[in-house]
Amino acid sequence: MNRSRRASHALVVVALAVVIVLAGCTGAPVSDPTATDGSSEAPLDDAAEPATANGTLEVHYINVGQSVSTLVVGSGGETLLVDTGHYNDDGEHVLAYLRRHGIERIDHLVTSHNDADHIGGNGAVIDYYETEADGIGAIYDPGIAASTRTYGEYLDAVEEHDVTLYETRAGDTIPFGETTVDVLGPPEPYLEGGDRNENSIVLKLTHGDTSLVLSGDAEDDQEAYLVDEYGDRLRSTVLKAGHHGSSSSSGGAFIDAVNPRVAVVSSAYDSQYGHPHEEVLRRFADRSIPTYWTATHGDIVFVSDGATVSVRTQRDAPTAPLALRDGDPVEPGTSDGVAERVQITGGETVAVADGGSETPEGGADEGSTAESDGGLELARVNADAAGDDGANLNDEYVVFENAGSDALDLSGWTVADEADKRYVIPDGVTLAPGETLTLYTGSGADTDRELYWGAGSPVWNNAGDTVFVTTETGERVLAESYE
Repeated sequence: MNRSRRASHALVVVALAVVIVLAGCTGAPVSDPTATDGSSEAPLDDAAEPATANGTLEVHYINVGQSVSTLVVGSGGETLLVDTGHYNDDGEHVLAYLRRHGIERIDHLVTSHNDADHIGGNGAVIDYYETEADGIGAIYDPGIAASTRTYGEYLDAVEEHDVTLYETRAGDTIPFGETTVDVLGPPEPYLEGGDRNENSIVLKLTHGDTSLVLSGDAEDDQEAYLVDEYGDRLRSTVLKAGHHGSSSSSGGAFIDAVNPRVAVVSSAYDSQYGHPHEEVLRRFADRSIPTYWTATHGDIVFVSDGATVSVRTQRDAPTAPLALRDGDPVEPGTSDGVAERVQITGGETVAVADGGSETPEGGADEGSTAESDGGLELARVNADAAGDDGANLNDEYVVFENAGSDALDLSGWTVADEADKRYVIPDGVTLAPGETLTLYTGSGADTDRELYWGAGSPVWNNAGDTVFVTTETGERVLAESYE
């Protein structure tokens, strides 16, 4: 029997009962019912072969000031949200970001731990997605209660909407399509008598040959546990510095075990705690690890195709750890887009000339007209469907044409709008020279020349929008605006 999974099903009568279940559940463990193989064992195998991945993984570190919130979007559109920001804005920044990016469902909501600066928007996010969007699939919680009003509001929302809730421990996994999501901590029994920081949920996301560690507010004791338990298996491309860059976290032995190519710090520019602490920045500097800070880089997005990681930020600020504070502050909630800064591939980190192509909320520079490789072109946009747009989704469509002289294999290519709503073209779709392909917004049976997005609401803005097409490897081949 797998002892790593304990179930707290959120099928509760009152909020107090949830507190009791989370704080001291010792019932029989069960496997995760959403796991594709019925198992929740973490596949961290020293002898594992190099992995391959189809499609891209996106990890968004949202600028939420003295707090943290991380959105993960899988290659098949799966979503995972880790933490929801500070209680002082009640999830406002996180919800705004999710709406701007067209996130209509949260498949997995992970509470790293129940401090109010990490669960500040939990209640609001649950209420919104359960009443105005497509719901929350499941919530994952380390199971250590807090005595704050923010925690109470979180539990009230879980109870009101009957959302499945799992007590989550080391050895569990979260099913996430092409990406492996391993839970590395907290262990059983808890560390430090149940201290919330030291028992944060720690995740490792592995997509092909790239990986990221999300460490919550884990401090020196849990870091020591992680190093002892996993050793070199912690090695990852990206490390989120623990506890907002506090000197109590990101110790030398832990950094060396993870051996990241880049690090991310999420905290406020004028943090009342002085985050990130000089000691942590010096540890990163001593190891020549470029560091991104949400306070000066704004929203930070890593996009992995399984071999290469593209690093995108709102601002081109210093990444030398000891020079982070030379950058200008970026206010939480700033809504302009990100631009590619570097690409990490193999043993190299390559800067992108001129900061790459800026993408306002997933779109192109304002006022852009067309960007094409000479092959795929936008032949027509019918954004304004007859009658009620929402009731006539298949009268909203875009038509693409292969204007080149060679056939185009569109398998895995992505079509997106300025709000970053995305459609991935199925495998096997090809376009011969001169042929056209129509993508309808609604639902239907795909054919060689007609595809159906399956969206539940209109995609293309009647007043003007931009159509983007990128290849499976993330290369943009089309960006055309219409009015």
